[in-house]
Amino acid sequence: MIRHTFSMLHGIGEKTERRLWRDGVLTWNDFLTAPELNGISPAKKLSYDTLLSSASDALAQGDARYFARALKRRDHWRLFDAFKGSVACLDIETNGLMPWSGGIVTVIGIYNGFDYVCFVHGETLTAEAVMKELERYDYLVTFYGTGFDIPYLLKALPGLRFDIPHFDVCFGARSLGFHGGLKKLEAQLGISRDENVRHMDGYDAVKLWEYFRKGSGEALDQLILYNKEDTVNLYALAEMIYRQMRARTGIEEYL
Repeated sequence: MIRHTFSMLHGIGEKTERRLWRDGVLTWNDFLTAPELNGISPAKKLSYDTLLSSASDALAQGDARYFARALKRRDHWRLFDAFKGSVACLDIETNGLMPWSGGIVTVIGIYNGFDYVCFVHGETLTAEAVMKELERYDYLVTFYGTGFDIPYLLKALPGLRFDIPHFDVCFGARSLGFHGGLKKLEAQLGISRDENVRHMDGYDAVKLWEYFRKGSGEALDQLILYNKEDTVNLYALAEMIYRQMRARTGIEEYL
């Protein structure tokens, strides 16, 4: 989708982008090789050509951080297909309090489409360890991470940074007309989870952490499984929501 994206250019919105597609300008290369374009002055096209050449070079080099800066945040979803081979699906659990009132991150889960790794408070969870893991990836996927997970982590674990493109599936789903949280969206899209944690929610995760603090290793295992299901399912959700968002742009009509 990213190679069909012209809305990254200042002054070009989705309406103009669709007009370009209708005129047969479907990719960055089409734009660059066109001697002139309807509605775009020669001077403006020259400026756009420079930007698209830079974007094309960045994509060829796998420079995701370039696009984190160049794309509007609402358009980061357009990068999913290009960077899904280097994706970090992230989800956190907490003790139910906010960082400024005694809150801590109890578990952080990261899934890359194949492997799941978790960090547990008091054991493996440090800003350095989490940052080392995140640095392996070029693209971040969360569910409402923009509103909760990322601000919480930045407050609770100073030293973390998030400078790669971020696809927040929650807002992508809302833009398509879906409502409700992660579990409701999973049910609507036919994604199942382990029956041992199927009926759990965030409050149960808080209670499991308390049980673990009181000596229950089984509670920690259950908490990690709950986090794993949240995190692993994010990848499948991101693929589904991405496909629907791509279809909604209308690009497939012209390909």
